[in-house]
Amino acid sequence: MCKKLVGHFSHSWKKKEALKKAQRELNLPEHSLITECPTRWGTRQRMMERILEQQRALSQVLSENRNTRHLVPSWQDIEVLESVNRALKPLQKFTDALSGEDYVSISYVQPVLQLLKTKTLAEDKEDSELTRSVKAKILDYMERKYEDSATQSLLDTSSFLDPRFKADYISAESLIDIKAKLMAEMKTTQMEREPVFDATAEVQTGSPQSHGAQSEKRKKRTLGSLLQSAIPSTSSSVPLPTGTDQAVVESEFNSYLLIPTIDSEGDPLARWRKHHLNFPHLSVLARKYLCVPATSAPSERPFSASGNVVTCQRSCLKPSKVNMQVFLAKNL
Repeated sequence: MCKKLVGHFSHSWKKKEALKKAQRELNLPEHSLITECPTRWGTRQRMMERILEQQRALSQVLSENRNTRHLVPSWQDIEVLESVNRALKPLQKFTDALSGEDYVSISYVQPVLQLLKTKTLAEDKEDSELTRSVKAKILDYMERKYEDSATQSLLDTSSFLDPRFKADYISAESLIDIKAKLMAEMKTTQMEREPVFDATAEVQTGSPQSHGAQSEKRKKRTLGSLLQSAIPSTSSSVPLPTGTDQAVVESEFNSYLLIPTIDSEGDPLARWRKHHLNFPHLSVLARKYLCVPATSAPSERPFSASGNVVTCQRSCLKPSKVNMQVFLAKNL
């Protein structure tokens, strides 16, 4: 139904003008309808939300012509759209933030899953039966998606190595396994040279809205604000032990557990740059795990860029030229 409505107005400039006129008469925002894009998850929810926003204007325009009256949304249609939109809308900001590539995102997954289960997708007394059903199906899908033990281990380890969260979202049983895993990796790490974090380099902020003019156009609520920690941000220094035996590795691990977590809006990479001398083994593991993206969106963007480079008018480009242009498009 939504696609038919959007398609009807997108193929007729007369209908677009009639819609703008109806929006002015009804004091509605003069927004255009949004078309769903199969490769962008949130566009379906935004399409439904825009139709709900412009419901009165759409009904007024469509009712004027007997040939288009069948497209007027019924109260049952509106009820379904409101129920589905109520369940999907809170997820939009999570998907946007987890799809970033200029900041640490993998360590957010475990806290976000906990937040979705306990708050965002929890049953509300105002929810309709359909909204509850959609929320339950989403939670069931997510539990099945992350039930693999290897995936859970990766999420727990990355969350533990993030100084914003550490063990806050990890069960006691999992914490024991993580300790054993990290201790083994710390002992097998070949410290041929001391890990170097360039303290003079520009520190990326831990939020998606920290990049100049683009953030001014569209400011998003960050995941850090949703997971705001009550623990104040402090700067503590732990003496650096000497040697590489079992006692030293365990001392480094226990020292990391004792230091307070930083604010959830803070930058974990900046924290590791500052304290990499205090935790030489853990800092290496932090670089190993925190560089993993939370979603496949960053790796899919180069394919979208290549689709913009290789068009029907430029189908004879050599692969080497395409590679260079995609590289420039993603790095300039």
